[in-house]
Parts: sequence; C-alpha cells; structure tokens
Amino acid sequence: MSKNNDRKSISKSIIFSLVFLVLGFIMAYSYSLSNQREAENDFTGASFFEQKEQYRKELIEQQERNKELRAELDDKQKAVQEFERSVVDGEENYTAYAREAEELRRFLGLVPVKGQGLKVTLEDGEYTADHVNPNDYIVHESHVFQVINELYISGAEAIAVNGQRIHGNSHIVCTGPVITVDGIQHPAPFTIEAIGSPEVLAASMQLSGGVQDQLVNDNIIVTLDSGQAIRMPALLSELDTGG
Repeated sequence: MSKNNDRKSISKSIIFSLVFLVLGFIMAYSYSLSNQREAENDFTGASFFEQKEQYRKELIEQQERNKELRAELDDKQKAVQEFERSVVDGEENYTAYAREAEELRRFLGLVPVKGQGLKVTLEDGEYTADHVNPNDYIVHESHVFQVINELYISGAEAIAVNGQRIHGNSHIVCTGPVITVDGIQHPAPFTIEAIGSPEVLAASMQLSGGVQDQLVNDNIIVTLDSGQAIRMPALLSELDTGG
C-alpha cells in the first residue's frame, strides 16, 4: 500500500514537472517572440520615420530647386524679350537710316528716280516787234529759279530742267533766248519736272499771289501738268557722259 502511494506520488511529481517544463518553455518562447516582435516594430517604426524624414527633405530640396529654375527661366525670358526689343529697335533704326540715306541720294541726284509729279512749262510771252524791250517777254533764270525753289519748298524729291537733273549747287544762267544749266544750254520753252505729290506741288504753284501769278505778271506763259509719270537719270551718269 505504501509502495503504491509512493509510486503515485512519483508519477504526479513527474507529470507536474513535465507540465511545468512545458509551461515554462511555452512562456519562454512567448516572451522571446514578444520581444522579437517589439524589436521588429521598433525597427520598422524607426525606419518609417527616417524614410518619411528623408522624403520630406528631398521634397523641400526639390521645391527649392524648382524655385531656382523658375527664377532662372524668368531671367532668360527677360533676356530674350530684351534681345527681341533690341532687334526690333535695330531694324527700325536701320530702316529709318536706309530711308534717310535713300532720300539724300535722291536729293543729291546720285540715283535714277521715277514717280508721280508735276511738269511746269515756261514759255516766252507774245510781244510785238515795236516793243521797246523784248526782254520783258522772255523767260530769265530768275523765273526758273522761282519755280525750282517753290517746288523744293513744297516737298519735291528731285527736279530736272529740260530733262537735266538739278542738284544743290546747280548754276543757271540766262543768255538771250536760252538758259545754261551747269554749262549745258537749253532753248525755250523750259520744262521743269518735279517728283513729289502732284496735288501739293500744283497747289503751291497756284497760290494767290504766288509764283504762277508773279510769272504771269512778268508776261511768262505758264502751263501746269500734274499727275505725270516722271523719270530722271542719275546726276553722275550725266556727268560721266560729259553732259
């Protein structure tokens, strides 16, 4: 009886020992697993925070870079606009200079010219043989100069007398029934051609008390022919041909 009790006690002890051992192993494993998970959670949380912080820094850097690029783009656009304005201004200045140079060449007679304009013909007046002074009825250089000056004042771009170009230093002399222009003689009648606005040129000649009235008072026959297509050679070509 005593032996049976001892055996039962030993069996219980062994069973309890095994139970406690298994429980201890389970508890130790659970504790170890829990620590591992906490460590993993701590590591994952730290990594996520570091990664988030890195993204935030990169975003800030990218925003700063975009700001710099926008500023650089604005500067380049301003530079392009300045360049475009300078090109336009240069073209306008060049066009203005070219136009002025062309007008000057036309005025000096350095290039052939053509265009609409006005023809003024001056003829000797009719007089009788018994008149005491026939010079009172013929065209003189002063009459030609009156017409030329009036046409220039009215905006004539080029003027010719009987087809010969006139320049700023042209010399006109009257010798009896003929006039000499820069050494070349021309008989009457004298046709003075002017390139310019036909309406303006004609109106300037026909002003009350103006050049036309003065010429008529000097017994000169004056004929105006406006709206004509006029061509004039270059002055240099006339000089080169010995004209």
